[in-house]
Amino acid sequence: MVYDIIIIGAGPAGLTAAIYALRAEKKVLVIEKETFGGQITYSPKIENYPGIMQMSGNELADQMMEQVSAHGGDFEMDKVVGISNSGSLRTVVTEHGSYEARAVIIAAGSKHRQLGLPNENELVGNGVSYCAVCDGAFYKDQHVAVIGGGNTALQDAVMLSDICSKVTIVQNLPFLTGEERLQNFLAQKKNVEIITNKTVASLIGVEKLTAIAIKDETSGVITMLKVDGVFVAIGQQPENEPFKKVAKLNEYGYIDSDESCTTDDPAIFVAGDCRSKRIRQITTATADGAVAALAACRYVDR
Repeated sequence: MVYDIIIIGAGPAGLTAAIYALRAEKKVLVIEKETFGGQITYSPKIENYPGIMQMSGNELADQMMEQVSAHGGDFEMDKVVGISNSGSLRTVVTEHGSYEARAVIIAAGSKHRQLGLPNENELVGNGVSYCAVCDGAFYKDQHVAVIGGGNTALQDAVMLSDICSKVTIVQNLPFLTGEERLQNFLAQKKNVEIITNKTVASLIGVEKLTAIAIKDETSGVITMLKVDGVFVAIGQQPENEPFKKVAKLNEYGYIDSDESCTTDDPAIFVAGDCRSKRIRQITTATADGAVAALAACRYVDR
């Protein structure tokens, strides 16, 4: 079977793209390697999506999936390893097969770099978060730690300092690397503490985070810091390795594209967090999905 459009990734961008393409009466296949819904499934509460007062990430993902299914979309659970040019068609190669389409939308997303600690995944949503914008309000008047010293970490700390009773920044280097303006602002905040040359050795807690063990990189001494939550801000990692031969990646591994979500290949489009851009939120991902789908539909119609 030849599909009109194959969408790689079933996060908000990919599922939105599928809805738009299906409503344009295109034959659509969505391929996802891990979790239908993407990163939003890790959010216990979403309160910043227009029209929804409060909903879990799983609920929102389920509703998007239902929309795609209701419009006749196909799904495959498989890992995409590459895309090849087959003349007028593009072949999406997976670990267990291959699929042909007239156009492809890459919506593979990006993942937050993790600390790599044993029980980190188990504590996501229960004291461990990677998005202060998404989850900061849940820690009102509580003590949280921000892990990292770059711009993202400092911006998170600025926002959290207005919500939380105390914010402790834990940086592995002897100094912060974020903008001096942000450093100066945080230095004036009485409820912000900055700890440098330290790393998180372990996360303490079974069903909920209760503390973190901090290791001094010089002495090796480990101390305990009691916190209600941890915000990990040590960067993101786009899932674009399989596409580097068909789409131009920037120095950080994101796919370069303009606001029309096109790539150098006229049959390949990109949407969501894997695309080079400044803001990565559910709303920006769904917007990308709509733009990429409409562009792909125009290409297929031509």
